Amino acid sequence: MLNALLSRKRKSIMSLRRRLFLYVAPLVMIAIAIAGALWIWVKPPQSSALWRIVSQQCLPNQQAHNNPAPCAQVDPQAGFVVFKDRNGPLQYLLMPSARITGIESPEVLAATTPNFFEQAWQARHFMADKYGKAIDDANISLAINSAYGRTQNQLHIHISCLLPSVKTQLAQYAADYSEQWEPIPGGLLGHDYLVRRVTPEELQKQGAFRLLAAGVARADGRMRSFGLAMTALPGGDFLLLATERSLLPFTLASAEEIQDHDCQVLK
Repeated sequence: MLNALLSRKRKSIMSLRRRLFLYVAPLVMIAIAIAGALWIWVKPPQSSALWRIVSQQCLPNQQAHNNPAPCAQVDPQAGFVVFKDRNGPLQYLLMPSARITGIESPEVLAATTPNFFEQAWQARHFMADKYGKAIDDANISLAINSAYGRTQNQLHIHISCLLPSVKTQLAQYAADYSEQWEPIPGGLLGHDYLVRRVTPEELQKQGAFRLLAAGVARADGRMRSFGLAMTALPGGDFLLLATERSLLPFTLASAEEIQDHDCQVLK
């Protein structure tokens, strides 16, 4: 009788353990997935590869031999270098010649800092030089990723082609863009974006970073959470696009997503 009771008790305990496992195991898996997502969320990749290229190769070679290689251009007086990115046939990067980590760096808002977005736009000619013929400005875009959506910790602005689907969507509202930051209807590529029309004079005087920090309340003190992009509008103005890191919908604010490094828009 006692043995039977003990046997039933063991079976009951084993059954309870199985039920607990069936309930607890999925919760543990969910917790692991959330922990992994949060790790990505709070800890951006660390790398100084681009800065090593700038500081150990491009700058010394320019100073010693008047040769910017492996960069395409080195201008210490203006404070920037241009480097051909290995991804895509026409993609270039504009980077400071000094050590500046990224969009979150206080230096980007200082009046004495070079106007990197304007410099990057002027450097778009490298794309046409490589391509062998002129490229319509409407097909060109600039982008810098947030601190969470990049892999390199030297500020770099991507100079590349605009994704055809983004070009088409932006063109639908070309007449409606104003000089105030406003959400673009429906967002882009499944992510929320703010857009703002900018005149060439505004871009030259204020710079894209200061226009973002001063015009979007959430960006004040939180620039690291934003990605920023720019393209041309008909008539000579520019369109700034800003996206913010978000959990729902999940995005690391990699504004580079609006670009197409294969340049399908030219084919």
